[in-house]
Order: sequence, then structure tokens, then C-alpha cells
Amino acid sequence: MEKYITAPVTSEKTKELQAGDYVYLSGTIYVARDAAHKRMSEALGRGEELPFDIRDSTIYYMGPSPAREGRPIGSAGPTTATRMDKYAPALLDLGQKAMIGKGKRSRDVKDAIVRNGAVYFAAVGGAGALLSKCIVKSEIVCYEDLGTEAVRRLEVRDFPVIVVIDSGGRDLYETAVREYCLI
Repeated sequence: MEKYITAPVTSEKTKELQAGDYVYLSGTIYVARDAAHKRMSEALGRGEELPFDIRDSTIYYMGPSPAREGRPIGSAGPTTATRMDKYAPALLDLGQKAMIGKGKRSRDVKDAIVRNGAVYFAAVGGAGALLSKCIVKSEIVCYEDLGTEAVRRLEVRDFPVIVVIDSGGRDLYETAVREYCLI
């Protein structure tokens, strides 16, 4: 099923999403990869607040290439989500509601998704140039010294993703394989 939603993504919105849904996401999302997640984790460990409001946020696991003239961002394809698995449960427990990446997630992340009524979206790998056309604004929020791994705030319009793990814990990677094997 195709759905159009606007971020921030709330629990009410995640409850309506099912594994396998095609979603066109608009609104404000954040970009953070490995190094930024590590810094956020260290800040939380010191009792500090995060540099942006994590509640109802969507974090896209992506490191953009430099923007071409007249564009807000360069190629913007997803990175492998498993590298953020050791950090994701803590952020979900703080109120993050959605993640965008590619690839499978750990049991701890799946449990945190269900516990917090969150969702994991996949973006199509290898389509970074096309995905960048859905990004209308990009600005660095923090950790500028990390270069492409700095945390960015993006404004997106009809950014295409697929619900891979829904708030009930249904995992498209598992169900699709089972269905394919029955064919």
C-alpha cells in the first residue's frame, strides 16, 4: 500500500504503517552515521542532552557527497544500518520514532522498535542521485568536524522508503523470504 506521511513521525503514524508499505515521506528528518551516533552515545553517557530533539524524529543513515551547484546536497544514498545497531535502542528509548537505512537489524533493535512503537524504513541502495532530488534543504546541526558524517537536518518532499520493520515487529526481510520460498 502507498502512504504519504509528514515528519515528525509520531506513534499514531507508526501504528498505521505495515511492513511492505511504500511510504513517501515529507518534512524534517536528520542524517547521522557511525561517528555521529558514537558522539551522541558518549554525550548521553556524560548526562548531556542531544544536539537536537530526538522525540518523534527520523534519522537517515547516510553520508552525502558534496552538493553540485544549485543543489542542497549531493548523492544521498542509504548506508548499512547494522553499524548503528549498538546505538539505536538507546535513541529509540528516548523517543526516536523512525530510522532509514538499508539491510537487516539486530534483535535488540527490533525489540526496541516494538517497545517504543517505532518503525524502520529502507531506502533503495544505489539510488543516491535520485533520492537527493527529494531533498529540498540541508543544513548541518552539529559535529561539523565530522565532514560528511556531521548531523544534518534535511527537509524532504515525497522521499520514497519502504517499511521494513513495523511497530508490531513484522520484518519484511523475513516475511518476503518466506513468501518467495513458497513460490
